[in-house]
Amino acid sequence: MIEEKLTELIMDYQGGKKKKVRVFVPEHEEGETFPVIYMTDGQSLFDEESNPYGCWHTREAVKEQRAAGGKGAVIVGIHNDDSPFERAQELTPKSIGELFIPIEMEVVPEQQGEIFDEFVVNSVIPAIEEKFPVRKGRNNTAFCGSSSGGVQSLFTAVTHPDLFCAAGVFSPAIMIYTPEDMKKWITAVVRDKKMPFLYFYAGGADEQEKLIAHSMETVYDIFMECYPHEKMTEVILPDKPHNETSWEPIFKDFLHTFVTRSEEF
Repeated sequence: MIEEKLTELIMDYQGGKKKKVRVFVPEHEEGETFPVIYMTDGQSLFDEESNPYGCWHTREAVKEQRAAGGKGAVIVGIHNDDSPFERAQELTPKSIGELFIPIEMEVVPEQQGEIFDEFVVNSVIPAIEEKFPVRKGRNNTAFCGSSSGGVQSLFTAVTHPDLFCAAGVFSPAIMIYTPEDMKKWITAVVRDKKMPFLYFYAGGADEQEKLIAHSMETVYDIFMECYPHEKMTEVILPDKPHNETSWEPIFKDFLHTFVTRSEEF
């Protein structure tokens, strides 16, 4: 039996930068392979010490899922550990539309979500498939993120339906785009092909999460007009705030859905 391991990679990023990527592989037999979930905010996924806002406890979720049903997953956490402003820039794709932000903001974020998307698809995925015991192919690959990371998860999965069979879109900061731009982007990108399963989640216990829930429902309704209904689910828990503690149990459900139903997607 090979023991579980959390491995840290330092990878080249755009503009000469370096980006940390952490990879959790559960305990497994020699030759055993797993499906894989790529995630934003790697600093929030594995331990409390890395992030002052809490932790998703993804390692524990994988071990619980494995103990309950025998199916696990490799978790790939891509760090967004710069300032909140830089994180917002990194996880906001420009091709969805221009940002709809308060006029009082002195500096408008430069939208760089496409750069992050390219990094995931062309650098991270090939490196993980080469070095770790993961199963290749669309039905073994998912993407997940929260807040701005939820927007990026939606963008990357829907843009690359040939690579991802599922996306965890948790508390997505969709309100930074106008409904008109979101509808234009959705109708343009949704094609007559096999699209990924979209797991939408929002809370509602604080003002930010209430705004997110409202905008998410608007976007969900847009998807309902042009997307396979069986490829979508929406969970809203009005008593949950905008933080890692809320996303932790939702991730467990998304993980279970992915590893047990991916062949359907």
